[in-house]
Amino acid sequence: MNHSNIAPMGMAVTPHHLASESALAILRAGGNAIDAMVAAAATISVVYPHMTGLGGDGFWLIVPPQGEPVAIDAGGPAGSLASRTLYDGLAAIPHRGPKSALTVAGTVAGWAEALMLSREMGNPSLPLSHLLADAIRYAADGMPVSLSQARASADKFDELAEQAGFARQFLPQGKPPEAGSRFIQPQLADTLTRLTLEGLNSFYRGPLAADMAEEMALLSMPVTTGDLAAFHARRVTPLRLRHSAGEIFNLTPPTQGLVSLMILGLTDRLPWANESESHSIHAIVEATKLAFETRDSCITDARHMTFDAQGLLAPPMLDALAERINSRRAAPWGSILSPGDTVWMGTVDSSGLAVSFIQSLYHEFGSGVLLPKSGVLWQNRGASFSLDPTHLRALAPGKYPFHTLNPAAAKLHDGRTMIYGSMGGDGQPQTQAALFTRHIMQGMPLQQAISAPRWLLGRTWGQSTDTLKLEGRFPAALAASLKALGHQVEMLPDFSEAVGHAGAIVRHTNGMLEGAFDPRGNGSAAGF
Repeated sequence: MNHSNIAPMGMAVTPHHLASESALAILRAGGNAIDAMVAAAATISVVYPHMTGLGGDGFWLIVPPQGEPVAIDAGGPAGSLASRTLYDGLAAIPHRGPKSALTVAGTVAGWAEALMLSREMGNPSLPLSHLLADAIRYAADGMPVSLSQARASADKFDELAEQAGFARQFLPQGKPPEAGSRFIQPQLADTLTRLTLEGLNSFYRGPLAADMAEEMALLSMPVTTGDLAAFHARRVTPLRLRHSAGEIFNLTPPTQGLVSLMILGLTDRLPWANESESHSIHAIVEATKLAFETRDSCITDARHMTFDAQGLLAPPMLDALAERINSRRAAPWGSILSPGDTVWMGTVDSSGLAVSFIQSLYHEFGSGVLLPKSGVLWQNRGASFSLDPTHLRALAPGKYPFHTLNPAAAKLHDGRTMIYGSMGGDGQPQTQAALFTRHIMQGMPLQQAISAPRWLLGRTWGQSTDTLKLEGRFPAALAASLKALGHQVEMLPDFSEAVGHAGAIVRHTNGMLEGAFDPRGNGSAAGF
C-alpha cells in the first residue's frame, strides 16, 4: 500500500481498475494521454455508474510537456424550461426525479473537445471505435458490480426505487445488486456504439440527440432538443497559484477550483503549518473555512460574478486572509454544502502530456432518471441552484450551476509535474490540500500520502452535523490535540469513502512516472 507504481512510458490512475486498464491499453497501442483518458472516461461510465456517466459533466486540465496548461469546461447549463415557476410550491429543487434532471449533460462534448485539441497539438488519434471498445463490451456483456456500487444501491434504495427506469436497470429483481454479480447495460452499449458510428457530437446534434430529446419530453425533463443543440464544451485558461513549491493550476468558476488553490496559498503562508501532523491538519482546516467563506460569497456562473477569480489569488488578498488564521485556536464554523460523488482520473504519456480529469453525476446515481431507450442516467447537478431569486446561485434557464468538481495539476520548481485530485464534493479541495502538502511539502511518499488517514470538515452522507471528521486510523493523541484547539471532532471508520477516492501521478525529471491510487476505492495505478 505504501509503494507507488513507477513506469517510464505511460501511466493511468483511476478509481476502478478496469478503467485504468482501458487507458493503459490505449497508451500501449500508441495513443496519447488524451486518447487514454477518453477511453477511461467511457469505461468508468459503465463500470462505476453510481459515480459517473454519459449523463453527467466533465472537466479537463491538460498539461503539455512544454507550454501552458489548457482547461476544458464541459459542464452544462440549466435547460430552457428550467424556470423557477416549474418549481412552484417547492422550497428547494428536489435531488431526485425529472425536476432534478434540469441541466444539459456536458461530458460527451468534453470528450469531443479534448480529442479536437489533441489533433490541434499534432497528435495522431486512434479511432473512436478503438477508444470506446472496452466500454461497449462491458456494457453489452456485463461486468462485476463493485462493492462501492452495491453499497450505494443499498444506501439510496428508498430514494431511487420509485424511479421506474432506474429500478429496471439498476435494481434487478427489485433489490440492490450484490457485489460481484454480473451487471449488463444493453441500451447503454447501443448508445456507445452509435457514438462511434455517428460521432460524439451526435449526442447533441444528431439522430441520437433527437431520440434522447424525445425521451426527455416524455419524462417531463426541462431540457430540450434546442438545449442540446446549443451546447458546446468551452476551453478556458485555468486559474494558477504561485506557490513556494511551484505553480499550481485548477479550473475556473463555476467550479470551486479557486477554493483548492486558495487553501494551498493560505497554508503556504503559515510557517507553523508543517511542524507536526496536528499543526498541518489545523492549518488546512482553518484555511478551508476561509476559502469556503470566499466561495459561498463569490462563485457562481462566471457571467454573473462580481469578483475576478484570478484576482482573489493575488498575494495581497491571500496575505490578508492568512493573518486571520490562529495557530492556537479553531475559528467558529457554520455549515457547508452537501457531499457529491465523482471520479478523478489521471493519465500521462511518454511525451510528458498529462491529463487531470473529473467526471460526475453529482449525487450517487445523479437524478435517478434513466432515459430508457438510450440507457443514459442523467445528473442532478442543477440541484445546486437556489429557488431564491436574490441568491447568488439563483436558478435561471441557460445559467451554469455551481460545481464542486475541480481537477488539479502542478508544475514544480524542481522540474517535476504532478496531476492529482479526488472525488467527494466539498471534500475535494481538502483532500487535494492533504495530498499536495504531504507529498510535496513534507516529503511523504506518494502512495503513503494517499493511503494515510484523512479528514473531512463538513457533512457526510445522511448526516446533518458539520464536524471535523477523522478516519479511525488517526492516533487518539492527535484527535485530542485537535479537540484542544477547539475543533468539534467526530470519528469515521478506518477507511471511509466519505473522505473521497484520490489519485495522483508525478512525472519526474528523468521521465519516470510515479502513480498512486486510493485503497478506499476499487482503482489502480497502471503503467508500462
